Amino acid sequence: MPRDIITPADEAVIVAAIEEAETNTSGEVRVHFENTCEIEVLDRATQVFAALHMHETKLRNGVLFYVALKSHKFAVLGDGGINAVVPPHFWEDITQQVVADFKLEKYSEGLAKGIKMAGEQLKSYFPYAGAHKDINELADHVSFGTTSKEDPTS
Repeated sequence: MPRDIITPADEAVIVAAIEEAETNTSGEVRVHFENTCEIEVLDRATQVFAALHMHETKLRNGVLFYVALKSHKFAVLGDGGINAVVPPHFWEDITQQVVADFKLEKYSEGLAKGIKMAGEQLKSYFPYAGAHKDINELADHVSFGTTSKEDPTS
């Protein structure tokens, strides 16, 4: 169970990073944990992205940090609006940062760094529009799920 590894304190660090990142950008960030990933990690991240309805943001600017803890798999996935404007190395730079901390079993720290990196970069493409114009389209909480292909939150 991912909750055996990710403590409430870890979860609080991750949520704080999401909230901080989203103060700089209209981009929407989610983090999803599960134990295992039985298929190619980007394929699974794509399934989770869809199941969490992340493709439904107005500007198509959702970002998913997907982690399969026991399988030691990680992916960061952006929606079409982001992928159309960010440089080619954007996701690789974030992945390298996060994975470096994961190798030290510093999951929340690595994710927090990666989330903040994404927020910093996204603010130039998707600036925060202000409290009255920018609504939080996706929940900031961390989701935990199974390897169910249909619904990652089941």
